[in-house]
Amino acid sequence: MEAIVEMNEESNVQATDETESEIIIHDADAEDRAARAVETDETTDDEIAPSGPRSMAELMSTIEALVFVSEEPLPAKTIAEVLDEERGYVEMALEELAKEFNERNSGLLLREVAGGWQIATRPEYHEQVRAFLKSRPSAKLSLAALETLAVIAYKQPVTIPEIMEIRGVQSPSAIKTLLDKRLIVAKGRKETIGRPMMYGTSKEFLLQFGLKDLTELPNVEDFEDLAGGT
Repeated sequence: MEAIVEMNEESNVQATDETESEIIIHDADAEDRAARAVETDETTDDEIAPSGPRSMAELMSTIEALVFVSEEPLPAKTIAEVLDEERGYVEMALEELAKEFNERNSGLLLREVAGGWQIATRPEYHEQVRAFLKSRPSAKLSLAALETLAVIAYKQPVTIPEIMEIRGVQSPSAIKTLLDKRLIVAKGRKETIGRPMMYGTSKEFLLQFGLKDLTELPNVEDFEDLAGGT
């Protein structure tokens, strides 16, 4: 009997050991955390995955649209910020777009003017465009204003007494007209007796005459011809 009892006890111990070895302890909280981590990783990957860089063709088309709707010449820096693109990539696209415009042989071109880019008419069609514009009512510059603007453009920064000395007549009304048209702006005061105000041309001046900067100023005769339609 003792032998049988001992055998039964050994069997029970073995059965208990086998049962304990088969028991798997589940940590529900840990499993939930792991599942959430996997879901988070997948969602994060999807959310931050970039849509891919713009192709050159797509970037050129987008830039063309932006330049077209812009009221002022659009700088490459502004385009890069708006589109979240590298400035160098944008400048490359601008150059390619300007080249494409030139190869179209259309009446328009893309040019760099007044610190930005603008779509404009081709120089060879200026006479036709000017004839059309002249057919519309416009406020042209008077001879006095035109002469004053020429002095300021080529001698800036310049004071009213200096303008009067060059022209031989006073120019207060002409100065007011040019200020009203935003073709000139104040450039501070000259450190001399009376500290007179100095004047120079504005960004609007560059826009009106289609100049990239003041280094592109034409000779006086051509300037007067251009200003005749302003």
